[in-house]
Amino acid sequence: MAEDTRQDKRGGFCALTEHTNNGLARTSAVATGKTSKKLVIKNFKDRPKLAENYTEDTWLKLRDAVGAIQNSTSIKYNLEELYQAVENLCSYKVSPTLYKQLRQVCEDHVRAQISQFREESLDNLSFLKRMNRCWQDHCRQTIMIRSIFLFLDRTYVLQNSLLPSIWDTGLELFRTHIVSDTVVQKRTVDGVLEQIELERNGETVDRSLLRSLLGMLSDLQVYKNSFEERFLVETNRLYAAEGQRLLQERDVPEYLHHVARRLEEENDRIVSYLDQSTQKPLITCVEKQLLGEHMTAILQKGLSTLLDENRVTELSLLYQLFSKVKGGLATLLQFWRDYIKSFGGEIVCTPEKDKDMVQDLLDFKDKMDNVAQCCFTRNEAFVNAMKEAFETFINRRPNKPAELIAKYVDSKLRAGNKEATEEELERILDKIMIIFRFIHGKDVFEAFYKKDLAKRLLVGKSASVDAEKSMLSKLKHECGAAFTSKLEGMFKDMELSKDIMIQFKQNQSESSNIELTVNILTMGYWPSYTPMEVHLPSEMVKLQEVFKLFYLGKHSGRKLQWQPTLGHAVLKSEFKEGKKELQVSLFQTLVLLMFNEGEEFSMEDIRTGTGIEDGELRRTLQSLACGKARVLNKNPRGKDVEDGDRFNFNNDFKHKLFRIKINQIQMKETVEEQVSTTERVFQDRQYQIDAAVVRIMKMRKTLSHNLLVSELYNQLKFPVKPGDLKKRIESLIDRDYMERDKETPNQYHYVA
Repeated sequence: MAEDTRQDKRGGFCALTEHTNNGLARTSAVATGKTSKKLVIKNFKDRPKLAENYTEDTWLKLRDAVGAIQNSTSIKYNLEELYQAVENLCSYKVSPTLYKQLRQVCEDHVRAQISQFREESLDNLSFLKRMNRCWQDHCRQTIMIRSIFLFLDRTYVLQNSLLPSIWDTGLELFRTHIVSDTVVQKRTVDGVLEQIELERNGETVDRSLLRSLLGMLSDLQVYKNSFEERFLVETNRLYAAEGQRLLQERDVPEYLHHVARRLEEENDRIVSYLDQSTQKPLITCVEKQLLGEHMTAILQKGLSTLLDENRVTELSLLYQLFSKVKGGLATLLQFWRDYIKSFGGEIVCTPEKDKDMVQDLLDFKDKMDNVAQCCFTRNEAFVNAMKEAFETFINRRPNKPAELIAKYVDSKLRAGNKEATEEELERILDKIMIIFRFIHGKDVFEAFYKKDLAKRLLVGKSASVDAEKSMLSKLKHECGAAFTSKLEGMFKDMELSKDIMIQFKQNQSESSNIELTVNILTMGYWPSYTPMEVHLPSEMVKLQEVFKLFYLGKHSGRKLQWQPTLGHAVLKSEFKEGKKELQVSLFQTLVLLMFNEGEEFSMEDIRTGTGIEDGELRRTLQSLACGKARVLNKNPRGKDVEDGDRFNFNNDFKHKLFRIKINQIQMKETVEEQVSTTERVFQDRQYQIDAAVVRIMKMRKTLSHNLLVSELYNQLKFPVKPGDLKKRIESLIDRDYMERDKETPNQYHYVA
């Protein structure tokens, strides 16, 4: 207990004030040396011998003063005189007697107070108020008595370490004779618990009363045993029942807000009237009963809804609350990982959603990034779990995500994409690269990306060379120079082709009605295209030969192979409305040029005249006669081209533009193209597996099957099944690159 022992050195009467735990101000009066010279004896030799009855008279005077204090009546004597009397008695070696007598008087008074608590008619609140009043009076009286007997307290008691101070004696007497009484203690604790329960149920209670009474129990050192243990048991019971009931009745967001409110209320109680030592066990109890016991149920019931609806506030609250409970974040982490795998798996593994798969993946990733950053405080474990979950679900469906990502990039880099500015396009490409990192079969992406890039470059459909090179740089940084070497070669070919065409036009001696542009493609860099023989007009054939002679004259030993499937042209046409320019593919060009020779042709006539393969011809005629720009009329009318259909030139064709681009059907990927691209990837993978097996066996010479497979998984950068590896090993054994051990079939030897 804190006390102020300061003394005014100037003499006179000094008022001392103490502040106790229960907020009661204690005022004491202390007489100091220079004010009462009648009773002060400065040294022992000057001290007159007083009569023996002086001690008795002085004690009676002091006892009367103590009685007046205890009965709250006025004191007959001057406080300074009383203090001096105590000092004189102590000087005459009667301190032990004085201490015992004072203790006895106080004990008799405290013992008499118990009777007022025996009334059974008192309700709990009235009982608490009476107890508080008794405690406050006792503290005030003890402080006043101590101020009179301060000299005794500072000399005799201080020198005898086994004796309690006057203040501690007062506490001990109140504890022994009042609070330790079984009935009184039970009613006090019952009453306090009742008030707390009422407050928890929303009623207003007298907090100052509770603060005073609990401060009393703390001062008397019975708080923990008499109150705290029962309080925690009751709290545990209350919140166990409440947690079970409310989780059934309320949805998860509402329940989480309720838990947060309860924790706030309990923390407020600790600040307002509970002892600080109760904070940890109390909050632990609330968290355990409202959260710890129901973590799985809460997450099963509401996490998916919170994430689906992007409830950022509630997700932040969920994270904060679960971080307080042992094992809370680990449980939340597992459910978060499972949710991402489930939701993402649905995006990837539903063929009906393939059209929007990549955009859905980007949106989902943005959403989960936002949750991890804003709600989960960028917790590294949650960020890593998200990456792991994305990598898991995106590879559940082999190859397709890689293919669709390549097509998505193509749609963004293609000319005519006016959705985004350069800065926005750069951001989109960065986001795509994040998704790309999760894909195992990056070779599938490369194959489709290369095919689409070729179309963009050859037909001049690329929106921006800077954007193309930026994407190439990102791929190089992610996958290495080997991954992008062929793609970079494609750009080099396009630049070299421009230089060659400048030289060709400078050396061209004969003029021609046709302006020829040729792109020279290195076969190893570009996708492989199926050669197709078509019947070109003689003037075109002549120009081809001229260019061939020019090119081979510059680069002897090379071989040129023309690819009509990639050609395109601009035709000048005349209609009733006037002259127009048609931007068309080479196949469309060949079909339209036939109508310079006649008015109407059957499909068979056109096939014979152009030499175009049947499927390609149907698509070409469909684009010219059934699309938006119908420069040909089809008879009979219809969306599809049939064998018996006849076609004639539409002289009445009208269009607001001078140059009209007719959609090039062959630019759209056919099922055959898609299958052939995928097959080429698988063929390349077989070569890579074969090379890896030979490389490993050449280094190790002898290896068991399991160790060989393990090494292959470490070296190969694409997903592969054990069965496929076994087939390639068998193939290499058949081709004498390696052999089985004669005694141990699972052991292989390299054949030099």
